[in-house]
Amino acid sequence: MAAMAASSPAVSTVLAAVAVALLLAAAGAPTASAARAFFVFGDSLVDNGNNNYLVTTARADAPPYGIDYPTHMPTGRFSNGLNIPDIISEYLESEPALPYLSPYLRGDQLLVGANFASAGVGILNDTGVQFVNIIRIGQQLQNFEDYQRRLAGFIGEDAARQRVNQALVLITLGGNDFVNNYYLVPFSARSQQYEIHDYVPFIISEYKKVLARLYELGARRVIVTGTGMIGCVPAELALHSLDGSCAPDLTRAADLFNPQLEQMLTELNGEVGHDNVFIAANTNRASFDFLFNPQQYGFVTAKVACCGQGPYNGIGLCTPASNVCANRDVYAYWDAFHPTERANRIIVGNFMHGSTDHISPMNLSTILAMDSRN
Repeated sequence: MAAMAASSPAVSTVLAAVAVALLLAAAGAPTASAARAFFVFGDSLVDNGNNNYLVTTARADAPPYGIDYPTHMPTGRFSNGLNIPDIISEYLESEPALPYLSPYLRGDQLLVGANFASAGVGILNDTGVQFVNIIRIGQQLQNFEDYQRRLAGFIGEDAARQRVNQALVLITLGGNDFVNNYYLVPFSARSQQYEIHDYVPFIISEYKKVLARLYELGARRVIVTGTGMIGCVPAELALHSLDGSCAPDLTRAADLFNPQLEQMLTELNGEVGHDNVFIAANTNRASFDFLFNPQQYGFVTAKVACCGQGPYNGIGLCTPASNVCANRDVYAYWDAFHPTERANRIIVGNFMHGSTDHISPMNLSTILAMDSRN
């Protein structure tokens, strides 16, 4: 009977339809089964290789960068190993999103998300001009639009829109607007145009436009980091400190910027009608914790960079000719500006599990748990 039934035209048609349905289901499986997508925007703290594809001086594609990365090779990350997005991806149980400019960002890799960040950029277009060819934040947003068109071509417009809406987004901007713009040189153009107490509200207002556009493009869960302790990084200590104390001007700038950023995010959440779209992550507090209590976190120093030269190893770039510490885990800073992987893990740990002093209005583990129920 089975053989006779299988040979009848009606049953054959049904079996063919089932086979087609199974093939369609298999084709759609990556969308259903993949971890939530993750998108990254910003500067060198979160760039994972876009600048490798650009003719620019803002790059980390030569040793000893990447010395502790799984491949022990430079990747374009400004770190000895993993950076903040990589570690967040671990919590998402996902592989890191590829750089937007990577030729491998296609097919199933589109489902993971994309990293649009570019070392050297700021909120303002004139930030980082000395690096010549970088992907400014406006272009990063345009690239996000292009990515969505590519994703829609792969899984369809409705599925692509849903994937973007359900994604986690990280954006890190602001530090370069002070370090590589306002305070880059004495009497910079921006410092002649604005007093610092006027410059901060100006860049906050410009940042609000960036974030509003990100919302228009479909982002619905956005972690927005403030600036770390930019006056205390090895580069600034080397330039401005005789006794290891932080540079007062940059410290004041961060102290002005971070509270105004949090206030702006609260206002923006009110304007979009959802309390928890934009989440304020206080990297300044995380940096403060291990900067002034390094031994408590297992660091021997939070002032001297692992890789560099000159006072505090804070002069120039990290290159094969630089001093390089033997144990990166006991240094808070890898190079003149950027944390080590271990410091990045502490920062992300505070994002994941910290109190509202570290991330507000809720931490990332709460967000992930809440979103998984929806």
